[in-house]
Amino acid sequence: MKKKVIILGSGPNRIGQGVEFDYACVHCVWALREEGYEAIMVNCNPETVSTDYDTSDKLFFEPIVYEDVVNIIESEKPVGVVVQFGGQTPLKLAVPLQNAGINILGTSPESIDIAEDRERFRDLIIQLDLKQPESGIAKSKEEAVLIAEKIGYPVLVRPSYVLGGRAMRLVYDTAELLEYIEEAVYVTEDKPLLIDKFLEDAVELDVDAVSDGEDVLVGAVMEHIEEAGIHSGDSATCIPPYTLEDQLIEKVKEHTKKLARALNVYGLMNVQFAVKDDEIYVIEVNPRASRTVPFVSKAIGYPLAKIASKIIVGKKLKEIVPEVFEIKEKHPASDFVSKEFKRYSIKEVVFPWTRFPNVDPLLGPEMKSTGEVMGIDKDFGLAFYKAQSAAGQDLPEEGNVFISVADKDKPKIIQMAKDLQNLGFKIYATKGTYNFLKENGVDAVLTSKLSEERPNIVDKIRNGEIQLIINTPSGKRERSDAYYIRRAAVMHKVPYFTTVRGAYAAVEAIKSYKEKGLDVMAIQDMNL
Repeated sequence: MKKKVIILGSGPNRIGQGVEFDYACVHCVWALREEGYEAIMVNCNPETVSTDYDTSDKLFFEPIVYEDVVNIIESEKPVGVVVQFGGQTPLKLAVPLQNAGINILGTSPESIDIAEDRERFRDLIIQLDLKQPESGIAKSKEEAVLIAEKIGYPVLVRPSYVLGGRAMRLVYDTAELLEYIEEAVYVTEDKPLLIDKFLEDAVELDVDAVSDGEDVLVGAVMEHIEEAGIHSGDSATCIPPYTLEDQLIEKVKEHTKKLARALNVYGLMNVQFAVKDDEIYVIEVNPRASRTVPFVSKAIGYPLAKIASKIIVGKKLKEIVPEVFEIKEKHPASDFVSKEFKRYSIKEVVFPWTRFPNVDPLLGPEMKSTGEVMGIDKDFGLAFYKAQSAAGQDLPEEGNVFISVADKDKPKIIQMAKDLQNLGFKIYATKGTYNFLKENGVDAVLTSKLSEERPNIVDKIRNGEIQLIINTPSGKRERSDAYYIRRAAVMHKVPYFTTVRGAYAAVEAIKSYKEKGLDVMAIQDMNL
C-alpha cells in the first residue's frame, strides 16, 4: 500500500492572495505521485486546479482550519503533512499541528517560527552579520509614537501576522500615525503593531531559492520595477535584475544561501531584500513557496515547486537536477541557467480597479492585485511592452503625455520628459510640474487642474486627448485632483504609472517598440 502525504492548500482566493499558491500545490501533488506516494489534497476553493477531481489521489473539500485538518489526518494517517505550498494560511497551522504530534514535512515549524517571529528573526540577522532596516514592536499607542519618532519618519506600519500587507500603511508623521491607529488597528499586548523604517528610493529584490539542507540553489533574483514600499505582489518584477551590478547580485545570492542554511530550510524559501546606496538590507524571509514561484519556474525552465516537493520527501538536489551542478559559468541572477541566458522575463500584475469605482488605483504596501501576466524578450523594453499589453495596458506610439509628480520626484523626471519629447510625444502638465519642466529646458503645455477652469485635465482624459499618464502620489491621503485623474485613466483605459521607475520602464518599452517592432513566440518554443 502506498504511503500517504497530505497537502494543505491556501483556502478561498481573495484580493490580496493570488492563485499562484495553487500552482505550487498542484506541482507538489504531481511530484509526490511521481515518487510513489498517495497525494491527498485539502482545499476549499472550487475555482482552483488543486480541487479538480482528477488532480490528486484524494480530495477533501474542507476549510484550512485546525479542527478540520486534524480530523482528516486522524482518518487518513499520512506519513506527514505539507504546509509550505499554500501560503500563509496553512503555515499558521504548522506549530499547532506539530504540537499535536503530527509530522510536518520539509522545513520545521521551529524554523518557520524564527522567520515569523520579529524578535527571533532580528537575533538571527545579527548573528549572521546581515543588515535589516530599523524596526520596533509597539504594544500601545504611546509606545508606537515613541518607536516611530526614534526610528525616524517615514515608517511602514502594520498589524502583526497579516496576509497580503492588509492594513499596512506608509506613515509620514505622528499625526498620521495616530490617525492610522484610531482608524485601522487596535493595538494591544496580544495584537502588537509592527513598525519599520522605510528606505526611500531603495530598489527592492525578491529571491526564490530551493534547499535540501545541504545544497542551496537560487531560482532567480528578481528586481522590482517599482520602488521599495510597493507590496511585492503588486510590483512588476524583472529577471535578471536590469539596473544592478553582477557583483551586488552575487552578494544577494550569498546572503540568501546563508539564510537558508541558518534556518535549515528543506524545500522552497523566498527572501525580500532592499538595496540602498549599494547596501543590502533583509526585509523578510518566508520559508515557504512564494507567489513568484510560477513566474520564476516559467522564466528559467525549471519547476521549482516540483523540485522542492521531491526534497521534502528525502531526495537531494544533486539527484533531482544533476545538470545544474555541472554548469560552470552561472548567470548572476540564477543558479539554474548558464551565462548564455540572454533574455528578460517581466512579471506584471492585473488589478480589479474597474470593478471598484470608488477605489483609488494607487500602489502601496497593501496588496490589491488579483492576477499576473508575463512578457519575455531579449530586449528589456520589449519584454516590458509585452507584459503591459498582456495586463491590458497598451502603450502608445504617439500622442500626448500628462505628467504630474510629487515635489520629491520632480528632479527624477527631467530625462524621462526629454526622452518622451524625442520620441515625438507632446507633454502636458499642471502648474507645479509645468514650471519645473520649463525651468529645466523641457517644453510642456500648461493644463488646468480639476479645481481650475475647464477644460481641465480630467476633461482631456475623457475626451481622448491624453494617451499616457505619469502621476506619482504626494504622500497625502485625502482625495485630491490626482485621485480623479487616476480614476479617469482607469475608466477610459489610458495607461498610467504612479511610480518614477515604472514610468521609466514604460518609456524604454515605447522606445524599443518603435525602433524594433515586436516578435512573439510561444513559451514552449523558447530554448530554455
